[in-house]
Amino acid sequence: MSNLVNNELLMGDLRKNLLKLSIPTMLGFVLQAVYDMVDMIWVGRISASAVAGVTIFSTVFWLVTVLNEIIGTSSVSLITQSYGKGDIERTRRIIEQTLTFKALVAIVSALITSVILKPMLSFFTSDPLVLEAALDYGYIRMFFLPILFLSYSVNTALRCLGDATTPMRIMIISSIVNMILDPIFMFDKIPGTNIPGFNMGVFGAALATVISTIIAFALGFYVLLRGNKKININLKGLIQLDWEIDKKLLTIGLPTGIEMLMRNLSNIIILKFVSIYGTNTVAAMGIGSRLFSFALMPIFGISSGASTIVGQALGAEKIDKAIDAAKFSALVNVIMMSFISLISIMVPDKIMATFINDFEVIRIGIPMVRILIPSLIFAGWSIGLGSVFTGSGYNLPFLLASIIARWGIQITMLLITTKVLNLSEIYIWISFTASEIGELITILIHYNKGKWKTKRV
Repeated sequence: MSNLVNNELLMGDLRKNLLKLSIPTMLGFVLQAVYDMVDMIWVGRISASAVAGVTIFSTVFWLVTVLNEIIGTSSVSLITQSYGKGDIERTRRIIEQTLTFKALVAIVSALITSVILKPMLSFFTSDPLVLEAALDYGYIRMFFLPILFLSYSVNTALRCLGDATTPMRIMIISSIVNMILDPIFMFDKIPGTNIPGFNMGVFGAALATVISTIIAFALGFYVLLRGNKKININLKGLIQLDWEIDKKLLTIGLPTGIEMLMRNLSNIIILKFVSIYGTNTVAAMGIGSRLFSFALMPIFGISSGASTIVGQALGAEKIDKAIDAAKFSALVNVIMMSFISLISIMVPDKIMATFINDFEVIRIGIPMVRILIPSLIFAGWSIGLGSVFTGSGYNLPFLLASIIARWGIQITMLLITTKVLNLSEIYIWISFTASEIGELITILIHYNKGKWKTKRV
């Protein structure tokens, strides 16, 4: 039975509503990225080998999160469109199934990956110090994978209902906990003080992240279970599987999941190309990856809000509002990334020195920062417009764009520049810009075709 709701996001000034929804999300994502960067800053105080180890594990780890991406992307379309239509009962069941189904998938993934983790990491390095750091950081992260998956889901569900403030507060709390625990767990004495720590090294960094993730999940789950004026879940619904919903959770986001898999596989190959240039270049790449992820967070924040509005607008058959939300999202993203790019071009040495004091790593990283970060202008444009695909459930363009950009353009370019022409590592960074341009062109083509306008889930 449907229960009509007052869909406040589609009423009044759309742009103001989008910013109201997106800014808390963006701030939460940015702070979450800050603690990822703080992790890397502390790890950089240990050694370049420690940075390289964490970088290698992180690359492999994102392969495992493909299933989280599939179910999460599907849930955005299902929750927003059901809520946009006013079907509260179905919205509640979708949220419950997302949590239950994700937990089961994460348990299976964690078990399988833990068994094959060491041989996977050994593919990238024979350096025992790098491998040891990767395993110390990796095993505990895999053990708590179900909690990580669920922490994403509770926040996504709240945002899809139009509540971006609660997830922001949760992410702020978990980020602060992580940043406080990092130096306590990692070092024998907290840097800059005489206060004793636990001296766990990179394992301590992983443990701090795990604890903060548990806190984030617990807070979000409590909010959903307690309920609010929008919706609440119940424990009975969490112990029942609904195949009709579960099937959609697996299929709607499948193109996005395959896209993420292809992207992560390409990242593994890219890392293999990077490793040709030695540990210092791998360390620089690890720092660059964290910087790239940090700069992406404002983009994801704005686009997450846009996807919510697009889904609710399509559910309410208001296509013009979906178009306005996507275009405004793209514009805001481009403006933000232009500003961040200007900073990266002006002070790349200071940015690198924040993470590590190794002169050679900094030298390699300066051109990387100047090339890698400005490429996000193109990414912001494509992700902003791409919010129409996430909101509608028509995710095939993401897959096509990724295959063309990563495999058709970037991998081919790296093969030629590193293996055939034996050029310097600077062409690794240039390949990222070429890839982002290719992805943008593909997204623009599919956005203008307009098939997403008629897609419903």
